[in-house]
Amino acid sequence: MWLRSDNTAGVDPQVLAALAACNEGDMPGYGDDEHSRRLDGEFGALFEHDVRVFPVVSGTAANALSLSHLAGPLGLVACHEDAHPLRNEAGATGFFSGGAGFLPVSGAHGRMDVTALTAALDGLAGGSHGALRAAAVTVTQLTEAGTAYDLPTLRAIGVVARERSLPLHMDGARFANAMAALRASPADVTWRSGVDVLSFGGTKNGTMSCDAVVFFDPARADLFEQRLKRGGHLLSKSRFMAAQLLACIASGRWLANASHANAMAREVADTVERVDGGALLHPVDGNIVFAALPEPAIDKLGAAGIALRGKGRLADGRRTFRLVASFATAASEIARFRAALAG
Repeated sequence: MWLRSDNTAGVDPQVLAALAACNEGDMPGYGDDEHSRRLDGEFGALFEHDVRVFPVVSGTAANALSLSHLAGPLGLVACHEDAHPLRNEAGATGFFSGGAGFLPVSGAHGRMDVTALTAALDGLAGGSHGALRAAAVTVTQLTEAGTAYDLPTLRAIGVVARERSLPLHMDGARFANAMAALRASPADVTWRSGVDVLSFGGTKNGTMSCDAVVFFDPARADLFEQRLKRGGHLLSKSRFMAAQLLACIASGRWLANASHANAMAREVADTVERVDGGALLHPVDGNIVFAALPEPAIDKLGAAGIALRGKGRLADGRRTFRLVASFATAASEIARFRAALAG
């Protein structure tokens, strides 16, 4: 069984059907097809706002291209100290921007602390003539710890950014999982909280390597298409990207998939908490569980053929793991996980 990553799952059958359907006949390229032309309207209806939508092939592409667009070559992007663009994207934002950097900010359970963000940004004031200046703020929803920002915290971060005339970006590789957890509207979690640009995740939620950059101020997207082209991300057969995104949001499919993944993760978390010596390291808001397990429990899982993704050790010697459920995780897999630990 696989609880190592939500990247290991296949493609949602509804998305595959959409790909097959749009494969019929010839269509214009580079976003002039009928599917691509629907994106702004369909996503605009979803978010209750005028938007510009640009499909990309990965979350890293969405983050790096959008953050480089916002920060430019001489800007700093304030982010949590464990944020994916800072730690896990091989310097892609700096590469695409020609030099942008990051301003790491602390915060418990993967969430950027508002007071720490304010201090970090204000600490840049009055710097030397050669110092980089803050150009944007980014939050991750879900965070790298699997937690979600609640609406009051998001809005507080939005105020901090707006008071300093900084655009707010959201890394939403698992945006759907956060939405399913918060039970709020997409508008409330994004532009109503001050978010200007969203990296909308699809790959971890059923698409075939397809995410998107969503601008809530269409004017801010000026020249972004040229940035995509220069970066090799303006795809000629873009209908196949657009069709996936449209299928993902059709009839609430994206939220249904995420809700299922979250429910499976909750079952995993409940099982861990019933293990003698088992513990959760972070609140479980979405589809990711960070857990500590004693050696006897790890041995039981190994004997059952269940391999986990290790993350390290606690001071008491217990090993820690990252377990991730997906839209395709079956209840039978969770039952097997539970039975192995109970054996």
